Amino acid sequence: MNGTVIFDPLLPWPALWALAALTVLVVALALWRGLPGWWLRALAGLALLAGLANPALQREERQPLSDIVIAVVDESASQTLSDRAEQTEAALEALQGRIAARENTELRVVRLGDAPEDGGTKLMTALSEALAEEPAGRVAGIVMLTDGRLHDAARAPDLPAPAHVLLSGRDSDWDRRVVVRNAPAFAILGEEVELTLRVEDSGAAPQSAGPVPLTIAIDGGEPMRFEVPLGRDIRLPVALPHGGMNVLQFATPEVEGELTVRNNESVVQINGVRDRLRVLLVSGEPYAGERTWRNLLKSDPSVDLVHFTILRPPEKQDGVPVEELSLIAFPTRELFIEKIDEFDLIVFDRYRRRGILPSDYFANVARYVEEGGAVLVTAGPEYAGADSIYRSPLGFVLPGMPSARVVERAFRPELTELGARHPVTSGLADPWLEAGADPLAPDWGRWFRQIEIEPTQSATIALTGPGERPLLALDRVGEGRVALLASDQVWLWGRGYDGGGPQLDLLRRLAHWMMKEPELEEEALWAEPSGLVMRIVRRSLAQEIGPVTVTAPDGSETEVELEEVEPGRFEALWGAPRMGLYRLSEGEQEAVIALGPAAPREFEDTIASAVALEDTVSKTRGGIVAMEDGMPALRDVRPGRPAAGRGWIGLTPRGAYRTLDLTVIPLVPAWALLLLAAALMLGAWLREARR
Repeated sequence: MNGTVIFDPLLPWPALWALAALTVLVVALALWRGLPGWWLRALAGLALLAGLANPALQREERQPLSDIVIAVVDESASQTLSDRAEQTEAALEALQGRIAARENTELRVVRLGDAPEDGGTKLMTALSEALAEEPAGRVAGIVMLTDGRLHDAARAPDLPAPAHVLLSGRDSDWDRRVVVRNAPAFAILGEEVELTLRVEDSGAAPQSAGPVPLTIAIDGGEPMRFEVPLGRDIRLPVALPHGGMNVLQFATPEVEGELTVRNNESVVQINGVRDRLRVLLVSGEPYAGERTWRNLLKSDPSVDLVHFTILRPPEKQDGVPVEELSLIAFPTRELFIEKIDEFDLIVFDRYRRRGILPSDYFANVARYVEEGGAVLVTAGPEYAGADSIYRSPLGFVLPGMPSARVVERAFRPELTELGARHPVTSGLADPWLEAGADPLAPDWGRWFRQIEIEPTQSATIALTGPGERPLLALDRVGEGRVALLASDQVWLWGRGYDGGGPQLDLLRRLAHWMMKEPELEEEALWAEPSGLVMRIVRRSLAQEIGPVTVTAPDGSETEVELEEVEPGRFEALWGAPRMGLYRLSEGEQEAVIALGPAAPREFEDTIASAVALEDTVSKTRGGIVAMEDGMPALRDVRPGRPAAGRGWIGLTPRGAYRTLDLTVIPLVPAWALLLLAAALMLGAWLREARR
């Protein structure tokens, strides 16, 4: 039970204060005039004010509530290093025993692990949620059992009681790690980019004056080994070997005594892009679609185009020498001998041999293809004639031999089964198909001329014309690629004749395939990450493929079956058990992918430290105690006083309670006080009248 005097005034408090001031004035006036009843007037005023204030006795029946101590237990990945988990459980058990020995005190234990998507240790978030579930008036203290490696220190809440840290780890702990300080997200092929990395020791590391080993592997290949200085930034120039995603892995071997090897490697993913694509376009016989290729290539801002056009018809004979038929000299030697290797693609659009380019130049173009270049031939009737470029040294690398026959009749290009799977032509027919239509015979606009060719054995036929004659032949020669479009009528699609067709998509894909863009490889394997889930994609011209073998960072292998989602494309979703570098293989195709960083956020800094918690603890005058020093004693401290000392930490008793019943009894009835005031005033009047 608890009793207090309360007031329930009959008038507002400002009115009561005004009456009190008036009473003081009246008493002062009576005293000044020497009236003998002034003290009776004063007592009457007090009685009147007391009656108006309406004093009462409030009695409460209370139930005491226990004090609450919140223990936040860090069970993140960094707490699994060394014997930290055992340290933490022993400290928690000791804390539970000390709290149980205290009267009227409860312990709330909150455990937290790693935040999703490599979010690290969200200790302050967990503490805020725990405080939100408890009345602030009952919290007597907060104890955090952690290694101090948290990643949301800025979200520390306002704490209603002393906060303390029991710090895991040992003074003898040390660790070695690889740190990549800067790495670009993309780089231009053929140009070096500079990465800055560092191998460093932290904690009580043994003295090491000499260099340490470092290995560098690209796309999971054979690692290159180097010796690098310890604790110093290393600037590493890197030239990417191919377009698309390049995965670079840096690693240093395990050293005896270090806490973990999870941060001994680092993975960087850099997207390789081309700066400018250089294309040489040589147009021969003038015709209605002569500017098709020029318009296409000029519309792409990443393409540098060099275009030469032969406007003189071959039947015109007026005795003018060939070398005098142009306004400017055709730099044939410079283009086809000296600088041919600078071009990514050479296009011959209805070109015929007419003495401008000697056979040696065509032989050099063939050599350029075998060493990694690309040549595309758009064939007109001249390709079937005696002066066809096929009848030059370039013919040895072209994918189709002309039969000297030109088919001139209306036809609609059709896809072959391989064409429906090849990335150059796959999906081109989809927008043109009606329900129930043959996917290999879309309703494209008609063409009216095709050159009959005999394809080479290694050529891939993607499109056919009348009588299933090869229309688009693709081939690989040595390190390079060649393509032959056996018609000069593709421009009809661009003009929308007879409904048109996918001219722009076809020519763009064709050019990019020849320039070896990774997304248009017909045999490819890659993965698209999303958190810890990867979409495995296998593109192939084969009807069936085997399972993809996924090798995890720890060396374990998993076979994943893929399902064909569209012609030539197989996919599967697979959830990875952990972050790190994964290797994928199927047949001769291999790929690597990094899910998150090679070392999760929890292993970036592994040495236990309470630096990030010092500000939070100091605001409540709490303490930081190492677990290896033993469990400190618990003491009661008053609010605002120091809450930690040598061998002890403090809790603030809250004295919280729950009110079960409440009664209010007037001390003196208001009417009695009013009668008393009237009697005193009458007495003062009688005394003064008698005098």
